[in-house]
Amino acid sequence: MSLEKAIKCVIKNNSFLITSHVNLEGDALGSELAFLELLRRLGKKAVILNQDRVPLEYSFLPGAKDILNKLNNFHFDTGVILDCSDLNRCGDVHKLFMNAKNIINIDHHISNSRFADINWVKPHASSTSEMIYEFYKRMSLPLKKNSATALYAGILTDTGSFRYTNTTSYTHLVAADLLKYGINPQEIYKNIYQSNLFEDMKLLIKAFSLMQRDAQGKLVWFMVPRLLLKKSSFDFDLSEHILTFGRQIKGAEVVVLFKENLSKKGQIKINFRSQGKVDVNKIAKYFGGGGHRSASACTVNGPLQAIAEQVLSKIKEALYPDASKL
Repeated sequence: MSLEKAIKCVIKNNSFLITSHVNLEGDALGSELAFLELLRRLGKKAVILNQDRVPLEYSFLPGAKDILNKLNNFHFDTGVILDCSDLNRCGDVHKLFMNAKNIINIDHHISNSRFADINWVKPHASSTSEMIYEFYKRMSLPLKKNSATALYAGILTDTGSFRYTNTTSYTHLVAADLLKYGINPQEIYKNIYQSNLFEDMKLLIKAFSLMQRDAQGKLVWFMVPRLLLKKSSFDFDLSEHILTFGRQIKGAEVVVLFKENLSKKGQIKINFRSQGKVDVNKIAKYFGGGGHRSASACTVNGPLQAIAEQVLSKIKEALYPDASKL
């Protein structure tokens, strides 16, 4: 079993570099921080290095301030890549793994390419954080408050506060167990979802005004240009807010956010959300991305309007197999 192979690799080796995907969110950070604590409690040398810095809403997580953006004189034998479907999704950090003795890939994305020496991939898991919880249990290593807080944050965010279809009875059992370690779910929720600046909320309102839908009302999309993003604070990521808002619209089967990259002109980040009838992982994969059936993403280079037209056309093919209905 892949989990057993990963455990043996952890026991056998001594130094570890942990990373995750670009555009960090709760599950990436929660699983990283909890796994870092696991390794250090086993007496291993380990650090976390990410392409992007920690978003403001996750800076409260214990250990977040110690996450690196640059590696200085740290030599490792094993690389651990968490919550990442493809090695290139780590950004430039993936180059550091070229000479690693071992690479462990722990992930729950159905689109995972099994790129590592050891691949523990569970597409039916709610989150990678849920998998790291299982790692602790299999090693009979008791959780502590910090690791429990990190894992709870990861599960909370990747299940949409336990609302998405990836939420299972096991997910609730895990969450219930994590509560035994003295974590504060109210503070975790508040830090992640209720700590936005007034100016950023005004920006969010402008983004909502850019909402469009097709004639049938099943496809809703937002196009956010760089000009609007320049008015945002550096740490604010409005993506999840917009997508959550779109999913609340009656009749909407697919919600899409097209967002120009503020730091790289001509690059469009595309996020997909589905109510279940349309497999947006297949659509994201067509454009070089991936994820889950109901939540996926990709990055495409080109003009915003032209890219949007191509992607929307592909979604309509899935929404309306009978083209005569368009």
